[in-house]
Amino acid sequence: MTFAIAAAGTGGHIFPGLAVAEQLVAAGVGRENVLFIGGDRMEVDLVPKAGYPMLRIRIHGLERRMSRRNLRIPRLVWEAARTVARELRDRKVGAVLCMGSYVTVPVAIAARRTGVPLYVHEQNAGAGLANRLAGRWADRSLVSFPDTRGLDGEVVGYPLRSALTTLDKASVRPGALARYGLVSGVDTVGVMGGSLGAGSINEAVTALSANWKGEPIQIVHLAGARNQDQVSTAGDSPSVTRRVLGFEDRMDLFYGVSDVVIARAGGGVMEAAVTGTPSVLVPGSFAGRHQLANARSMVEAGAAVLVDDAELASVGGILEDLLADPERRDRMRRAAIDAARPGAAATIATMMMDGADVAAR
Repeated sequence: MTFAIAAAGTGGHIFPGLAVAEQLVAAGVGRENVLFIGGDRMEVDLVPKAGYPMLRIRIHGLERRMSRRNLRIPRLVWEAARTVARELRDRKVGAVLCMGSYVTVPVAIAARRTGVPLYVHEQNAGAGLANRLAGRWADRSLVSFPDTRGLDGEVVGYPLRSALTTLDKASVRPGALARYGLVSGVDTVGVMGGSLGAGSINEAVTALSANWKGEPIQIVHLAGARNQDQVSTAGDSPSVTRRVLGFEDRMDLFYGVSDVVIARAGGGVMEAAVTGTPSVLVPGSFAGRHQLANARSMVEAGAAVLVDDAELASVGGILEDLLADPERRDRMRRAAIDAARPGAAATIATMMMDGADVAAR
């Protein structure tokens, strides 16, 4: 039996989908029987690299401004839905999981048309437009956070890959330090602006690195592939050792080496939580500010500090205070672990297999 996962656009949608796929394979489903459905963005590289087949459909997301491209969306949605419906029938797909993003609506329509059990998962504390629509047709709607705005669903948590849910920082840290050319015994800060990077965070961390007056620190800075060439370490303080990368597919090593992370508040909030990493969260102002709700949930749990984009100049002082207070960081570490639900991916995989079995009877 084949299972389909619609996950596209950014790492915040794709990596949770890959985490569920990993659990399907662990339960005995052949890797070739986990079909990903996507478009032309990051999934084109990430999914085949993970060893899964992918169906590419021609579709793009809604632009949040007046645009002629938006006028083409209804036709593209129906054409994509027909293509997906045909594939679901031909491949005898037993269940479909939609992870949000621009491919969700046509895939959900196709599942409804073909009678294939449909599961929708929302990764954020506020549901996106695609999941709010698809949730109306879903057999089960699943959410990462309690009281998720815009989608009434079962709280299962955020699906994470086993490399993160089973991470032993002490074991991986020596290898992680070697990977980044860093040394032991120095506080290390991870910086991540989401899978595509974040210009404001890059600028703030570059300024922080130039003006750092505290004890020596090391920084692993994931600037985003499109921004890497614009981020320079030339002006960094002698007390700062900073490694700038465009993208990191070994996030277990990134979190394994990080004592604190500075990050956007997308899917990374739960990656930091499950790895017990205190975080300074800088929510993006895009897509209905769902990241603000994510960040607030982690702050309320005691696992994070929230910094608004407009106040990024203060991040150096916040970081210095955190690094100088190991007891506070330990409290944040324990609160982060308590907030995580490491079994989410396995739970969703089991739901899909059970739903497919019931539908096949």
